[in-house]
Amino acid sequence: MAKEMKVKLLETDTVASLKERIDDEWHIPCEEIILSRDSTIMDDEFPLHEYFITEYCDVEMIHTEFLDELFEGESSSCYCHNREKWGRNVGDGEDSKVSETLYGRKNVFRQMGFLGIPRKLEDFKKIGGGGMGMRWSDCGCEACVDWMKDGGQRLHVVVRQPSRATEEDCSGKPTENVIFLHGFLSSSLFWTETVFPNLSETSKCNYRLFAVDVLGFGRSPKPRDCLYTISDHLDMIENSVIDPFELTSFHLVAHSMGCVIALALAAKYSNIVKSITLVAPPYFPCSREEASSIALERLAGKALWPPLLFGSSFMTRYEHLGRCVCFLVCRNHRLWERILKLLTRRRDLHFIVVDLTRHTHHSAWHNMHNVICGGAKFMDNYLETLANSKVKIWVVQGTRDQVVPIECSNNIKMKVPDSEVDHIANADHGTVIFGREKDFTDKLEHLWQRAVAA
Repeated sequence: MAKEMKVKLLETDTVASLKERIDDEWHIPCEEIILSRDSTIMDDEFPLHEYFITEYCDVEMIHTEFLDELFEGESSSCYCHNREKWGRNVGDGEDSKVSETLYGRKNVFRQMGFLGIPRKLEDFKKIGGGGMGMRWSDCGCEACVDWMKDGGQRLHVVVRQPSRATEEDCSGKPTENVIFLHGFLSSSLFWTETVFPNLSETSKCNYRLFAVDVLGFGRSPKPRDCLYTISDHLDMIENSVIDPFELTSFHLVAHSMGCVIALALAAKYSNIVKSITLVAPPYFPCSREEASSIALERLAGKALWPPLLFGSSFMTRYEHLGRCVCFLVCRNHRLWERILKLLTRRRDLHFIVVDLTRHTHHSAWHNMHNVICGGAKFMDNYLETLANSKVKIWVVQGTRDQVVPIECSNNIKMKVPDSEVDHIANADHGTVIFGREKDFTDKLEHLWQRAVAA
């Protein structure tokens, strides 16, 4: 005969651990766990503290699908709903469509049929469809859709020509070229507001700088029909920088997520890349089969504290709830910016605050999974290629980085013994550069000079 008991759940409880705890504390054998709706949880490893948020996420999935059908004519595919479809697109090649972290998370409640999915409303008129149209959850202001004017074929790139160049010879070949790639939820302002103003007069005369808004962020395209794989990023950088400016050699500087793209680009052009600077690079040496899931756990693990890690975990693991957050924050970013300006009494907000909302849920979600997590599978190959090519690698990371574990920079040193690794005391993921812009730029210029002289 079943016995009803009330047991306080711990954050770390799974079905298996709860059964064991009931047996130890009350000496009552527990065969199964029954939650609400008389539904038995069969998966012993299912984390029970996710029951409530998972159930709420299912409700939000119904809401977002209904709104998709209402405003766009059809509901968009999601990874919790189409795992078999997405699973066929996963592979080990660099052209893999999606990372397994997108669909690998179990949803026990949906598998048990707790909630039905509303049928498509075929009679609604489709609006804003196609690969370029904005979603109902995306902002449609002029700044956010400006990329559509040229068909979304080129990235937004800030180009700083050498001061000695004239209008006639700008298309020529300056002494050196440098490509800057920013991190997750950022833009080219990360570099134009920090490094560019602190360059020496010599560098201003001899270097041509390209600060890129990577695909899906800033003022660059954010297409709906793109999966934002590493290959997509490389193609856009080639079409926007390398090919039109006829680069025959270049240096790379990247931060956080941009490091994964930079390593892929450097490995592809290992014969012409002269140096690569990696600031807080995410790198976890492990087997290719485990790389993506390990990157997800280490960079967006299930945690309530610190707030930054909780936010990363929440937005990375809950697709529909994350989209609702983007609807409230990103779509209404102009309202929030006005409120912040009133509260801070500042005419202009810091670029970090502004950049946080310059994306769509689709672009941020796929960049997180297909670049940061999916790219982890290829990091070993990238680093081996650069080591064999003797490309100069400089790694910089703060000792108090709460986003990317400090071990990541040490891992690169172990993989590439010739690389230089600097640990900045008491610096975090951002202050590794912010507050010490001049020191960072000076060291950067020194690296470029040594790479050119080599």
